[in-house]
Parts: sequence; C-alpha cells; structure tokens
Amino acid sequence: MSRPTRAMVMAAGLGTRMRPLTDDKPKPLVKVAGKTLIDHALDKLVQAGVTMAVVNVHYKAEMLKDHLARRHDIEIRYSEETSELLGTGGGVVKALPHFDGQPFFITNSDTVWVEGVGRALDRMVARWDADEMDGLLLLASMVTALGFEGMGDFNMDACGHISRGEERRLTPFAYPGVQIVHPRLFDGAPKGAFSTNRMWDVAIEKGRLFGVRLDGVWIHVGTPEAVRDAEEFLADAYLVT
Repeated sequence: MSRPTRAMVMAAGLGTRMRPLTDDKPKPLVKVAGKTLIDHALDKLVQAGVTMAVVNVHYKAEMLKDHLARRHDIEIRYSEETSELLGTGGGVVKALPHFDGQPFFITNSDTVWVEGVGRALDRMVARWDADEMDGLLLLASMVTALGFEGMGDFNMDACGHISRGEERRLTPFAYPGVQIVHPRLFDGAPKGAFSTNRMWDVAIEKGRLFGVRLDGVWIHVGTPEAVRDAEEFLADAYLVT
C-alpha cells in the first residue's frame, strides 16, 4: 500500500479549557517545550513523508496563518470555518476535495507524544490496508496516557478491530487524536457540524475500524496545568522526536 502523503490538521477549536493561554492566541500556537503544538504535529507528519496538509481555521485564524507561513517543508492549505465551526466530522467533510479520493492522515493540532520503538506514524502506515479498513486509529494505553482524565475510549482485539467500551467502565485505550482514513469513511455523512464519532460507529458496525497501539507515551495537553506537566515530563525523560 502506498504511503499517504496528505493530511488534515484539526486546528479550528476555541481552546476554551486552555485559557488564559488562549486569550491572545489560538490553542495550536501554545508552546510546549519551546515549540508550538501545531509544529509538534506538523513535524511528525513531515517525518512520515506527508507533503501537503490542510489546516482548518476559525479562532484567530490570521495569527495561525502568519505563523505557518514560515514553514517551507510542507505545503499548507486552509479550510475556512470562520463563519461556522463544523466539528471534527463536518470539518473533514468540507476539506475532502483536497484529498482526491485517496487515504490521508487526520491529526489534532494539540497532540504530543514521545516515541517508543519506531515512529508511530510509520507503524500506522505499515498496518494500513485500504481494502479492509475505512479508518485506522492510533491508540494510547491508559497506563501511559499522561494528563488524560477520562475512562478510555476503545477496546481493541488481537486483530486490531476497535469496539466501544461499556458506559462508565474503564477501557484500555484512549484516542490521542491521530488516524488514517479513507474518504469513504464519510460516505453518508450528515450536513453541517457533527462529530467523527458518528462515522466511527458506522465503521465499527461494518468491522472496518482498526487501531494501532502507540509504543510510547501520549501527553494530553488540554489545560495550562497540563502544559506545565508536559514540559516537566519532557525535561525529565528525553527529547520529543
């Protein structure tokens, strides 16, 4: 299977939980260990061979565009959501024409992880099979998900099939915000704003949603306190790659 060379970076959120750090900037421009969150994400995509990324924008969009104009190692396109936030699903649907029907990465602009053995995105590419999958999610073990306060998101069987956990029950894996999808994942999607969770549930019913375990440590950076915790962890562990 050929390697996906395009990606979508989800950067249109308001960053409400990150205030006051987001009072004067969008959340993707908050720095962790001296580098903006969105640059952490884009650097990993470039390492994985991605040459074009679509970034959706809303809050303080021009500030984000000015920052990204400094990058010359990847083509950046923009999907404007200045008039209406479309959610994780609606935002991708609006950007689908940029991907010409081919599989692509989707990554949150605020996900940071420390690699384990090998690079996570390379391992995802090696596992990706468009014939049997509509989506392939990177999954972080709850044991090594720093700063994540939820009960987990998914179970995963020995073949990599993903399923939802029971309500109010701890599940083994959290979703750190990175996936490879085929555009058909969004076939029959509703119009306007909606969550990708709706399309994941359809793929789960078809047995076409899979996962790859992150062999490393995911750092959930959702609040100002989490930024400090992430920087302390990175200082005490090893450099982000």
